[in-house]
Amino acid sequence: MTEFLILLGLLVVGLLAVYYLAPGIPYLWLIALGRRTAGLRLHQVRVDGHDVPYLEGGHGEPLLLLHGFGADKDNWTMVARYLRRHCRVIAPDLPGFGDASRLEQASYGLDVQLERIAAFADALGLESFHLGGNSMGGYLAAMFAKRHPERVRSLWLLAPAGAMGAEPSETLTLLEAGENPLIPRDMAAFDKLAALCFETAPAMPAQFKRPLLARFQRNAAFNEKIFAELFTEPVALEGCIDGLATRTLLVWGDNDRVLHPSGAGILAELLNDVSTVIMPRMGHIPMVERPRDSASDYLRFRGFRA
Repeated sequence: MTEFLILLGLLVVGLLAVYYLAPGIPYLWLIALGRRTAGLRLHQVRVDGHDVPYLEGGHGEPLLLLHGFGADKDNWTMVARYLRRHCRVIAPDLPGFGDASRLEQASYGLDVQLERIAAFADALGLESFHLGGNSMGGYLAAMFAKRHPERVRSLWLLAPAGAMGAEPSETLTLLEAGENPLIPRDMAAFDKLAALCFETAPAMPAQFKRPLLARFQRNAAFNEKIFAELFTEPVALEGCIDGLATRTLLVWGDNDRVLHPSGAGILAELLNDVSTVIMPRMGHIPMVERPRDSASDYLRFRGFRA
């Protein structure tokens, strides 16, 4: 009994040491557990010279999900848990983000990224599919649907970027003042970004902020390159997706501080077949902040029982 208690004590001490001295390790364990719980498996394909990892799981018609700027495929892990009974969920790291390749000589502007999304779908044998995206991912999804309407069965846009006529958000005001809060370089900036993105941030142990911030810091210069190519002279959704006939679920948080929720009304006027949901007490990333509610809205939109 004494030996067991000693071993147990050593195990606890060891786990605490890992948590405090190398928090990246238990953070990766937590990510792996989340994927397993959601029934997602990690795969990888080659697209335009980029290694593109993606998560896939579930049954039904394919649902391709595109993450926002500076984010990655795991932004969809929690909501996938509720979608997998009805949808074959596919969530890639877009080239230049997450664990996908970053090539200094490559372009990451709108046209090239749209071509890569098409090539990714081709690599998986997806002739047509449902398409969703958040923020930058929603912007790309809407533009993709306009250029390839025959491939997109329906759209799920969660606070998409690109509604240039919307009221200025807090984040846009900071950008216009020369500060980019989407590319944090220290813990204070990281906390500020979380406050901008969430009305109620998901619970996270303080130590897990360190590996997340370290990833932002490693990728800061490259994220600046992508941001400049996509958004220095952005192409507005207005004038591009006008009259889009693809059936669309448009979702926005009423307290979105990254992209002002007035964008929902502007985009709804452009789309021929749109259902709009304004989520109360919600920030910029609904599928992370309240995944069950986000999934329920989407499943009802698709005609499934939530």
